[in-house]
Amino acid sequence: MEQSLTQMTLGYVPAQVLYAAAELGVAEALGDGPPRDFGSLAKETGTDPAALRRLLRALAGLGVVTQHDAERFSLTELGSRLRADVPDSERDDIMLSTAPELWRAWGELSTVVRSGGPAHDPATGLTAHEAMLRHPELSVKLRAGMAQATREFASGVVGAYDFSRFGTVADFGGDEGTLIAAVLGAVPGLRGVLYDRPDALERARAVLGAAGVADRCEVVAGDLAEPVPTGADALVLNNIVRDWGDERATALLRNCRAGLAPGGRLLLVETLMPPVLAPEESAAYGLTDLNNLVFTGGRERTRDEYAELLDAAGFTLSATVAVPVPTGMPDFHVIEGTLA
Repeated sequence: MEQSLTQMTLGYVPAQVLYAAAELGVAEALGDGPPRDFGSLAKETGTDPAALRRLLRALAGLGVVTQHDAERFSLTELGSRLRADVPDSERDDIMLSTAPELWRAWGELSTVVRSGGPAHDPATGLTAHEAMLRHPELSVKLRAGMAQATREFASGVVGAYDFSRFGTVADFGGDEGTLIAAVLGAVPGLRGVLYDRPDALERARAVLGAAGVADRCEVVAGDLAEPVPTGADALVLNNIVRDWGDERATALLRNCRAGLAPGGRLLLVETLMPPVLAPEESAAYGLTDLNNLVFTGGRERTRDEYAELLDAAGFTLSATVAVPVPTGMPDFHVIEGTLA
């Protein structure tokens, strides 16, 4: 049934209901046991009993809990994913998607559209992305979410693109090393370089060690704005360029030329925005693109727009290779650039 515009504007309500439930630990308190009364739940979660019962009633309307009588509630199968201690947990995704920093930024959407740049907190001058990276708990969740997304399509990347032609592959901004570990694991004898912030390197060494490829991967600390020469035959930027506007992205790609050997390849792992969006593609591309603008000042790009971006940085778009991804994820491509 088609929603009215007024109904669409109320979409913020269930989002905030889910965020509050996740932040308060309601699902963990309910667990997988028998129904519990709201009074004991309030004591465990440190909440006002009457207000918690109202939140639980709203969660019942969303199918997250079942209300058995005036007092008692239990989790549904759907609601169990709100728990942090289950394998298919969606709690961190919910906490990130509705984090106060991002919530405030979306509240400035009109200003963002007028200016063409991301929202900045008036008190700190930070974008939502910058603020979340500085937040101890949120930064861990944000990076963990990025690593999980990479794990879901990394095998598709190494299956779709031929890395065996290279001697050394450098992953710039590779964070904990999920993608470069998959690449090195698929191509015996290939050498790797992981280049990222110092705070990411401890996690990266653990991931590379667990994958059995640490002896073939050099780990280098640095800033993406000033990449160092690596002599690599291929340089990978995984889900990086989408977070940067055209001016900053062009400067980044120009800097990346210094990290490549003569005749090397620049490989961008990104989604490709369809030139014309069908309604069913809006969530995967249109809304994601708008979130990039609000969150970081970045953008999704079409194939032609990537060609223009690469050209401005001194590269030629030579190929785009589709990457198989799990159901529900937007399409990814390896976008190959050669030195012009």
